[in-house]
Amino acid sequence: MLKQVSPAVVNISTFSRQQYSYNPLLNDPFFRRFFNVPEQRQYSQPSRKKQQSAGSGVIVDAEGGIVMTNYHVIKGADEVQVSLYDGRSYQAQIIGADPELDIAVLSIESNGLVEVGIADSNKLEVGDFVVAIGNPFGLGQTVTTGIVSALGRSGLGIEGYENFIQTDASINPGNSGGALVNLAGELVGINTAIIAPSGGNVGIGFAIPINMARASMQQILKHGEVRRGQIGIGIQEITPDLRRAFNLSNGQTGVLVSNVAQSSPAADAGLQSGDIILSVDGQSVSSSGQLRSLIGIKAVGEPVTLLLLRDGKKLTRQVKVAEPQASAAANGYLHGLLEGVGFDNAANKQGVVVSNLAPNSAAAFHGLRPGDLIVAANRRRVYDLESFRKALQRSPNSVLLRVERGGGSFFVVIR
Repeated sequence: MLKQVSPAVVNISTFSRQQYSYNPLLNDPFFRRFFNVPEQRQYSQPSRKKQQSAGSGVIVDAEGGIVMTNYHVIKGADEVQVSLYDGRSYQAQIIGADPELDIAVLSIESNGLVEVGIADSNKLEVGDFVVAIGNPFGLGQTVTTGIVSALGRSGLGIEGYENFIQTDASINPGNSGGALVNLAGELVGINTAIIAPSGGNVGIGFAIPINMARASMQQILKHGEVRRGQIGIGIQEITPDLRRAFNLSNGQTGVLVSNVAQSSPAADAGLQSGDIILSVDGQSVSSSGQLRSLIGIKAVGEPVTLLLLRDGKKLTRQVKVAEPQASAAANGYLHGLLEGVGFDNAANKQGVVVSNLAPNSAAAFHGLRPGDLIVAANRRRVYDLESFRKALQRSPNSVLLRVERGGGSFFVVIR
């Protein structure tokens, strides 16, 4: 199996030019003598230096020369070089990237490439044997084995959309973008991150499921970018108290719908506040992060089938993913301190809902979460996006929000 798969895993080197600043006074002879600056060096131009980093990638289309890797492997690169298993090396073109999922798509022009087959990562189970192939520490192609330790890992704050495969196959720096394959030699994930308190591998590595990565890649190849939409709901985790309140049985998982935006796809499909989403397109969900990821990989206009639990009865609703209604807010249009946050109108003009949230945003750092209902801003009652916008204009240097979450309310200050 490894003899068939290894040629499809590549090493990636990136080069970026770093600009060094210089002082034009260094060209003045008096200045150099006064400060005892050596005369040997000429200071007419700023110096440049190339920096190189190493990662991994996977050939997923041999005919088209398409290589998939992590976005953080090629981030900020001026040049990307792909080295094949047989020693050949090519300069790659960056077709596009999906920073929120940490996926990038490259292309190279070469003959005789080998691609890896792609599996259905939804069929993975905990305990399945997997093999990680990559370029750890720049050593060259390395193979490690392990099992699937867990599925659907989220809430790690590594990426915007998280639904990781966890594995104990050794993954180290440089493995990023490499292949996680099953024993049939089929690609099930793209290795992307580790938890390493000691700086080395401790048996906790994470891979992006290939179904998510492939959906992102297909949009990049088609549009040059990923166009994500939304269905117009606020969601929250099911706490032990909520579990008892909704009479859920032990072990039953799902995500609670806290509100449904007016005139949204979810409202049109009949979703209601208090519904519990059990699965998306047949895949069970156990956390809000996992639900966001499953919706996030869908293209705008694509339908999703939701299995709901309402008043103890299961029902199915089909919802079409639509363009975000508050894309301006997600780009910081409402307020500079809210950059990376998307908002939507809550039902019945009761406030605005946090529809999406970048994990590295200031709002996330100060405690805001997807699904939060904002009922006041800067001591002004908020009814909808328009009243929210007016309230934010009262304070350009800080934002005071009154937030309702899980039946309680609290204040969040963002500076």
